[in-house]
Amino acid sequence: MNRLQRIKTILTLGLPIIGGMLSQSLLNLVDAAMVGRLGETALAGVGIGGYTNFLAVSLILGLSSAVQALVARRRGQELNSETAAPLSWGIVVAFCIAIPLSILFYINSEWLMTLLSDDIQAQTIADNYFSYRVLALLAVGLNLSFRGYWNGTNRPMVYLRILLMVQLLNVLISYTLIFGYFGITPMGAPGAGLGTTISLYLGSAMFALVTLPSAAQKGLFNIHHTSLNELRSLLRLAIPHSIQQFFFAASIMVLFWIIGLLGTAEQAIGHVLINLALLLILPAVGLGVAATTLVSHALGQHNPTLASRWGWDVILTAMLIIFLLSLPMWLYPDHLLSLFLATDQAISKARTPLILTGLAICLDAAAIVLTQALLGAGANRSVMLISTLGQWFFYLPLAWLIGPWLGYGLTGIWLLQVFHRAGSSLIFIYIWKQRNWVHIRI
Repeated sequence: MNRLQRIKTILTLGLPIIGGMLSQSLLNLVDAAMVGRLGETALAGVGIGGYTNFLAVSLILGLSSAVQALVARRRGQELNSETAAPLSWGIVVAFCIAIPLSILFYINSEWLMTLLSDDIQAQTIADNYFSYRVLALLAVGLNLSFRGYWNGTNRPMVYLRILLMVQLLNVLISYTLIFGYFGITPMGAPGAGLGTTISLYLGSAMFALVTLPSAAQKGLFNIHHTSLNELRSLLRLAIPHSIQQFFFAASIMVLFWIIGLLGTAEQAIGHVLINLALLLILPAVGLGVAATTLVSHALGQHNPTLASRWGWDVILTAMLIIFLLSLPMWLYPDHLLSLFLATDQAISKARTPLILTGLAICLDAAAIVLTQALLGAGANRSVMLISTLGQWFFYLPLAWLIGPWLGYGLTGIWLLQVFHRAGSSLIFIYIWKQRNWVHIRI
């Protein structure tokens, strides 16, 4: 298989995954766009609640990559009767973890909001918004498990089609609840949280109806195949990734707190910039998720050379796509920002950081892709340590020093981000070239 054929395979598998991940991120951006019409305080409140919700969700995010890597590995080993066994444990773990987490975060919602803002009105909006969103943790856990299964079987379009329906439902339901239609009293910003939660549970029902009948023939909930060894493998992959995502989510919360030291207006702008950055990285993450399947499948076939080639080819593809998607940030920043920010003053403050966001994500492409590729190889602990240490011992302390303390504001914080992301890419490129990951067994 030559490089053009490999890139075609990457795009065939990766583009539907990107579409699915873009759809997920759009849940937050749609909330931001609708709530942004209510003013900067409402937007800041939804930002506080949204990032706290990301912190809660991060604790189960490892389910998707773990299920996907195990499903792809079983396919590479031609163990077709055991393909759905990882999905079984993914569903069980989702129930066991998500429900207690929902209760824990719901009870402590009001206290958590006070940690991120001194604005009482923003705290109230955040508390109400988050209280609705955190009730959807079980739906998120189930959907992540279903995503891992369909991506691992090289059929991401199944997941994408349902997720697009979830996105449409979210827009319709949230808009109705926020502004009040069909006799419903307007809920304001919290309506976006309730609308998203309802749409996610409807999505879980659709995923179950589509997935369970076909997966039943491939070891789903078959006690012979869903052994404790399979559960241990799932947890060994999922826990480090979830810990990494937890610290990443916590770092975003801390960053949001640091931005809040600059003011509520800056916090509203930061919410928009962070969400746009998270949206922009998704093509690289999506292609990286494709690399998880391709690398794991190749290693299952005992072909580490092909696995290595997949990593380099996915990086090349991701860098080109991200560069093209960054162009609007560089060429038309004001037009893009006007979709979320209502005043010229806010747009002016956000302009340079937005341009720096596009540059930072381009430089981060290799790290994003190789993070996911290494998950496919089973190097979850290495990924966790490198990502977490870089964020917490380099970026966040310096962001606080440069932004609020030295007074360089949003521009200083985002300029630092450029150097941080470039350094991360260099580290992961070095690890991939060493190829020590080919010896890991999962």
